Amino acid sequence: MSTRWQISYGKLCVPVYRVYATPLKGITPIHESSFTGRDNVVFALEVDVEVFGDNFLSAYTHGDNSNVVATDSMKNFVLKQALVFDGATLEGFLAMLGQHFLATYPQMERLCLTGRELPFTATSVPDAATFKPSNVLFSRSHADYAMAMLDFTRVNENIVISVHRCGCIGLQLLKVTGSAFTHFVRDSYTTLPERSDRPLFLYLDVYWKYINSFDLVDPSFKHYVAAEQVRDFVQVVFHEFVSESIQHLVHEMGQRLLRRFPQLSEVSFEAQNRTKDPVATSDTDAKMKVYSEPFPAYGTIKLTLTRDI
Repeated sequence: MSTRWQISYGKLCVPVYRVYATPLKGITPIHESSFTGRDNVVFALEVDVEVFGDNFLSAYTHGDNSNVVATDSMKNFVLKQALVFDGATLEGFLAMLGQHFLATYPQMERLCLTGRELPFTATSVPDAATFKPSNVLFSRSHADYAMAMLDFTRVNENIVISVHRCGCIGLQLLKVTGSAFTHFVRDSYTTLPERSDRPLFLYLDVYWKYINSFDLVDPSFKHYVAAEQVRDFVQVVFHEFVSESIQHLVHEMGQRLLRRFPQLSEVSFEAQNRTKDPVATSDTDAKMKVYSEPFPAYGTIKLTLTRDI
């Protein structure tokens, strides 16, 4: 019997908690965000490692593990590299890891690394007559977080980033007025009423790619796009823009992001409509309403905008 194969294996969700990493400085300010850097006292993330290569085929076909790098070794490799990492970003850490992995293990033909931020925020503590962020105590946040995926391959003895994707994942945004959904197709299956002004509750993931992957790892951060700035930017668009649908909204977000960050080649969105159902309205003030959870199924909307280069 003739068969084909595609081989990969690796280690998922390697947790990394590095303290006192290099501070992130030199981020280009934008009007829509106050973010220009962070202290990186807590630099925490989890890493997925996926390795590709026909050199591992004999482990599948004959039980020959002579080329196999144990996934436990991969985990230890990630953790040891975290200690010597002198950069300041998630993308920079993955870039360093990828270079070192392929340089250390020549049997790996290709490597995909995915990192997800584990965000911590400084707690507020008294400082004379006011309050300030603590420099030693941090609270684990379960709100939105940054992610990055970098794919590494070998080209003429060089290790290069062949594919990349960055993102801000898990935004949950509720706009109480300034969103509509009307004039959609109505037929015998339609029960949804038209709403000229609804409180739109949106789950949103935003992704982006650079024209030049060097901007991911440039230590000057001249063209680096921080997830914090993207988060703030799309929130400003949501705040300002009166949309006729979620499709209308994410298209506006994408157009503005590409104008704001000319170093990006692509932005994409994955949105979920989590809008609540109206239950009651005040007799004395039409703005005062009560909402509750709708039927558990929810709408999903995706959009990718690619710049013509």
